[in-house]
Amino acid sequence: MKEGLVIKSTGSWYTVEDENGNTYECKIKGKFRIKGIRNTNPVAVGDRVGFTLQNVSADENVAQVGLITKINERKNYIIRRSINLSKQAHIIAANIDQAVLVVTMQYPVTTTTFIDRYLASAEAYRIPVMIVFNKADRYNEDETEEMDLLMQIYRNIGYKCLKTSAKEGTGIEKFKEALKDKTNVINGHSGVGKSTLINLIQPGLNLRTMEISDSHKTGKHTTTYSQLFKLNFGGYIIDTPGIKAFGVLEMEPWEISHYFVEIFKFSEHCQYNNCSHTHEPGCAVKEAVENYQIAPSRFRSYLGLLEPDDKHRPAF
Repeated sequence: MKEGLVIKSTGSWYTVEDENGNTYECKIKGKFRIKGIRNTNPVAVGDRVGFTLQNVSADENVAQVGLITKINERKNYIIRRSINLSKQAHIIAANIDQAVLVVTMQYPVTTTTFIDRYLASAEAYRIPVMIVFNKADRYNEDETEEMDLLMQIYRNIGYKCLKTSAKEGTGIEKFKEALKDKTNVINGHSGVGKSTLINLIQPGLNLRTMEISDSHKTGKHTTTYSQLFKLNFGGYIIDTPGIKAFGVLEMEPWEISHYFVEIFKFSEHCQYNNCSHTHEPGCAVKEAVENYQIAPSRFRSYLGLLEPDDKHRPAF
C-alpha cells in the first residue's frame, strides 16, 4: 500500500501526491464514516490516505488509477451542513493550521451571521481563523467605516483581521506572511476575491477569476473543486469553491455559547451555571451586550443558532 496527501477533490476523483511528488488519480473503496457523521465527501483535500494501484482498462484515460482504502486520523477538519442534503455534512478541508475567511462589505455582501456561523464551526474543531476584509478600495465612506468597525469587533474577540485590496496591493505582503509555513484553507462567498488573492501571492497559478455582476453585486463560482497548492514562500493553501451559505452542524444548546469566545468568557459570571443567556436573571452575558462589551450582532448570531427551526438553516 502506498501513502499520500489528497491535493485535489472533484467529488468522484481524488488526486493523491506521494512523498516523491508523484500524483495518482484515485477513487474510494466503499463508504467511509467519520464518528457517525453522514457526509457527502468522505475524503477531503488535506487528508493523508493509504491507496493501492489498480490495473487500468484500455478505455481509461489515466495511466495509473489508485483505490483509496484508508484515511489516516485527522488532526482536525472544518465542516458545514450540506445545503442540498440537509441531514448530511460536507467536509471543506482536513488537517488545517489556519482557516482564512475572505469577506466583503459589497460586491458581494458578507453578513455578520455568515461570519459568525463560520467562526463557531471553526471554534468547534479548534481551528484558528484569520478574517480577510477584501476589496477595501471599492467602498464608500459609510462602507469603509462599517468595515473598520467590524475589524475592531473581531480583533477585540481575538481573531486576526487583515484589510486587503488586490487592485491597490494593500495588505498583500501581510497576507503572505500570515500564510507562511502553514496549511491554510481559504473560504468565502463566490466573488469575494479568493482566487485573485491567491494569484497575487503565488504567481503562475493563474486561477480563473470573474468580474462581479454590477446589477446583482454577486459572484459566480470560478473554483469548482477544492485543490491544495504549495506556496513558494513556505506552506500550502487550499482553494475551495465559494460558499453561498453556511449551515452549521447540529449543536446542543448548552455548547453553542462555547463557540462564541466572548460570550463564553462572560458566562462565567452568570448567576446560573446553566444560563442560556435568553431569559434568566443575573445574566452577565446580556448585561455585557447592553454595555456593548459584546457586540449586538454577535449576540444575535448566537440567538439564531439557539432557535431549533433556525439552527440548521443556512445563513446568507
